[in-house]
Amino acid sequence: MFLPFFDTLRRGGVPVSLREYLGFLEGLAAGLCTYDLDGFYYFARATMVKDERHLDRFDRAFAESFRGLESIPPEAVLDALDLPEDWLRKLAEKHLSEAEKAQIEALGGFDKLMETLRQRLEEQKGRHQGGNKWVGTAGTSPFGAYGYNPEGVRIGQAESRHQRAVKVWDKREFRDFDDSVELGTRNIKVALKRLRQWARHGAQEELDLPATIRASADAGFIDVKTRPERHNAVKVVLFLDVGGSMDSHIRLVEELFSAAKAEFKHLEHYYFHNCLYEAVWRDNRRRWDEQIPTWEVLNRYGPDYKCIFVGDAAMSPYEVTHAGGANEHWNEEPGALWLTRAREQWPDNVWLNPVPERGWGHAQSTAIIRQLFDDRMFPLTLQGITGAMKALG
Repeated sequence: MFLPFFDTLRRGGVPVSLREYLGFLEGLAAGLCTYDLDGFYYFARATMVKDERHLDRFDRAFAESFRGLESIPPEAVLDALDLPEDWLRKLAEKHLSEAEKAQIEALGGFDKLMETLRQRLEEQKGRHQGGNKWVGTAGTSPFGAYGYNPEGVRIGQAESRHQRAVKVWDKREFRDFDDSVELGTRNIKVALKRLRQWARHGAQEELDLPATIRASADAGFIDVKTRPERHNAVKVVLFLDVGGSMDSHIRLVEELFSAAKAEFKHLEHYYFHNCLYEAVWRDNRRRWDEQIPTWEVLNRYGPDYKCIFVGDAAMSPYEVTHAGGANEHWNEEPGALWLTRAREQWPDNVWLNPVPERGWGHAQSTAIIRQLFDDRMFPLTLQGITGAMKALG
């Protein structure tokens, strides 16, 4: 039954061998990850991926192979198997109507929300489901998972659903964008070429045909002339939003990243989550252990660099405007201050947004960031990239 999965991995560029596939089947038969979704994913990855460069390709093949499992009716699953509680817990996820959502009031601001959470944690003694007060699941409480509240703290939920959580009380793992992805078109590269500034330096490597013709005519014999090869002299520092709501834009951002790596010889890239704060990172697998202070990045690259931010700008507005409002940690200074510092260090700056422009009005944070960037926010489309390159040039 896993042959289609094996075939999808091979078609997706993961060089899994037949021996590795058979080892995967033997592990399943031995019950190494029975009734464990996460365990199944990690076991499959451990047995069939030999090189960390193929992790992203594996994730895409895995998603393609097992897409649609969530649509199986719960009653069919229950009739077929006696599943553990952990597998059934998410079936209680509550989907409210728009009218019901409108009846739920926010707690009254970020400080009030944090104060209430501290009180709940002190008072709560057990697990709750379907309520409107305690830390639980499938309810309307501001604290918990798989329910709805317009402004809350997400605790114990693997993915974002409404992009309204003020904080996420879980340690999440993101993955790097694949800079070797094959582009479907060359349009992004063509758009990025508008930022080119040519310079010659280095060894004499390129044939100078006009100079060779002139020298040969004067000398009466072929006198080959060379010159330094031209290189794109533009220097770019690229900040990439990763994880959360950006997961739905991975393919588009990877195409941009791959094109930028090919186009700009002087390209430095860093990752951040939702908004820029006091630290960034280069490797998402080590983002908690090998963070780079943002001050260090600001001081490392001079104002001659072009600065490009890529992100959907969709988050709680507190993440931009408040100290302590960061989604996953307690930030001493608001994200808006760090964005302003970056714009002051690199006056040539833009923000590329993978969300279509017609959807920017749905998030208050998008309007805030757009204002911070003096309306230099562009959609991540061919026309938008062209406009951004003109603004940078």
